[in-house]
Amino acid sequence: MNQMKTPLRPRHLVLVLGDQLDTDASAFDGFDPQQDLVWMAEVSEESTHVWSSKQRCVMFISAMRHFALALETLERPVLYHRLNAIADRCDVASLADLLKADLTTLLPQKVVMTAPGDHRLWQSIKATVKAAGCGFEVREDRHFFTTVADFSAHAKGRKSLRLEFFYRELRQRFGILMDNGQPAGGQWNFDADNRETFGRHGPGALPPRTSFEPDAITSEVMGLVQQRFAHHPGSLDSFAWPVTRDQALHALQRFVQERLPLFGRYEDALWPGEPWLYHSHLSAALNLKLLSAHEVVQSVESAYRCGHVPLQSAEGFIRQVLGWREYVRGIYWTQMPNYIEHNALQAQHDLPNWFWSGDTDMACLKEAITQTLAQGYAHHIQRLMVIGLYTLLLGVHPRQVHEWFLAVYVDAVEWVELPNTLGMSQYGDGGLMASKPYVATGKYIQRMGGPCGNCRYDPAMREGEKACPYTTLYWDFLMRHETLLSKNARMALQVKNVARMNPAQRQAVADRAQAILRGEVGGA
Repeated sequence: MNQMKTPLRPRHLVLVLGDQLDTDASAFDGFDPQQDLVWMAEVSEESTHVWSSKQRCVMFISAMRHFALALETLERPVLYHRLNAIADRCDVASLADLLKADLTTLLPQKVVMTAPGDHRLWQSIKATVKAAGCGFEVREDRHFFTTVADFSAHAKGRKSLRLEFFYRELRQRFGILMDNGQPAGGQWNFDADNRETFGRHGPGALPPRTSFEPDAITSEVMGLVQQRFAHHPGSLDSFAWPVTRDQALHALQRFVQERLPLFGRYEDALWPGEPWLYHSHLSAALNLKLLSAHEVVQSVESAYRCGHVPLQSAEGFIRQVLGWREYVRGIYWTQMPNYIEHNALQAQHDLPNWFWSGDTDMACLKEAITQTLAQGYAHHIQRLMVIGLYTLLLGVHPRQVHEWFLAVYVDAVEWVELPNTLGMSQYGDGGLMASKPYVATGKYIQRMGGPCGNCRYDPAMREGEKACPYTTLYWDFLMRHETLLSKNARMALQVKNVARMNPAQRQAVADRAQAILRGEVGGA
């Protein structure tokens, strides 16, 4: 890389981050290869500010290296800093340090970039460019359907924010799944049709995962990560994620053809030993911008219009991309920097150490965590209603939960991960993102197809040695937060059930919950 002749003093230094791998990004508007220079860098801080898994490290670095080659194919000169080339430089501890050194040497007239997806990096870059005295132009991210200003306008004057209203606005504004001004099928939301389980016979034959054999670049990165981040969590044995634009497009085509038809029906289902099911596995490619949200939504709607997939599947998936992704991005950028500090339930416990190994005797958590560490992936029900549910019930500090989620998943970029974790999963924002805490007993996991049959604990029991920790902690959670939750209309029935418990039952639950918190229950 970087074999092309580069301008001695660039007009524009075009800064590209690891989640901005789009050759049509706004940062490239008006790019002149005779005057402008692309700047990219791999730095250890981006893998160590949270203890990033090996799968996540490889995903970002390999995709960046492939993207730099794609830019050079387009004859856009690139100054690319490899991690192994700068790792021993004493003047470089962060991306900002490296950028500062290059701005001093290159003296560009202006630094240009597409708006970033991480508030920490944004503040660091902004301060660095300002200190260097360069011009600075930050352009809108066209990857999304909306801007942060659009979301701010939507939120202005509202007492509460809810996805459904925002989602309907976007459907109408962009004409997606609309027929003569009305929602296709006569209703906006088919969520009630998308909660089926596989039943006792399971999912049957599933389409194989769309995987990509590591090429020479990815193999080199895997070796680098194994060397430099040897003690980081996870394994690279199964790494097969799309790391190029062509691979991402192929993965999209395969999903629409093979998985989308049944995605809607089974999007909330679980099944032991089956990590991939009917989910898309496209979030990493989307979040690194190897795919655009527009083309994904268009592909899914086209599949519905031509009769390949049912409306419930198309709408369910489009709601995740057009609705949820845009919504959480708006929440993130309008609420930061204070959002990350929210802890409405005053949760103070530490994340159990076994979250980094999967060494627990709870079958559903063992499966979800070991799968996460092996693949860098878990689908949304595993994240929300297995892993996130447990930390919420246990009372883990939401900042620690956020940092774990940001560290372990290949698709984790803070703008999307933080609101999903702290807000949706942990109710840390007190209801800004979600109208109630998403709490349930172990019976929910059993009902949705979790591996409860292979577990030592009984989801129906809340007390005693065989009581499922989820079920015990569910009742303990309701008791701990009874006053707060009684004010929430959507929690009224659950709180009434707590009121029916006699003092002996309450004490038994509390005692069992304390044993779980002390690590006497649940560890391997």
